[in-house]
Amino acid sequence: MIRSYIALAFGTLLAIGAFLSLPSCGHDQKLVSLEIQPGTFTFLEPYQPPPATNVTEQYTAIGTYIHPPATMDVTSQATWKIDDGVVTMSTPGLFTAAPGYCGGGNISATVPEGTGGSSNVLIAYATVTVDNPAQVNCPGYGTEAELSVQVTGPGTVVSTTGNINCPPACIAPFAVGASVGLTAEPQSGATVTWASGCTAESGNSCSVTIPTGGANVLATFQ
Repeated sequence: MIRSYIALAFGTLLAIGAFLSLPSCGHDQKLVSLEIQPGTFTFLEPYQPPPATNVTEQYTAIGTYIHPPATMDVTSQATWKIDDGVVTMSTPGLFTAAPGYCGGGNISATVPEGTGGSSNVLIAYATVTVDNPAQVNCPGYGTEAELSVQVTGPGTVVSTTGNINCPPACIAPFAVGASVGLTAEPQSGATVTWASGCTAESGNSCSVTIPTGGANVLATFQ
């Protein structure tokens, strides 16, 4: 009987010891995986109305923890890096591409493994590309180009595709070789003169075949 009590007590002590050795929830929460979202992003340049402005994309670092299980946004806690001179970062995960450039880079986010004194870190990766189809060394070169319309005087110019309605929407991308129809809409009895840029013109209509380097159309209303 005494031996039974001793064995029971010893087993109880072992169970208590095993329980106490478990990680303490809330004190030893451990990061087990890290992911950057989105995994890839392409800045399309330079399709913006002038004056051109910088384009930004917010990357987010998502961490998965255990003890207790949780998924959290750790963007502000991460150390961010990028190996590209075309894209810069102002605040954690917020990357900016300046107009008129192209290139690509690898983004990394580093976060400590846990709060229990571990010095280990987890690293996640993503990629970013800046694509300016007007530049010969960019990925989109030869497949897309921009059509830019400039209007002077009382009138507007619209495209048959609907993405140019100038002013204010005066620049849009098109496939190289595409034929784009433009229609002038004079105001107050004005007439239009297509000063430059049309492949063919007739009255208030102008058609433009998009070349590799893009096209500029000037419409003067008077």
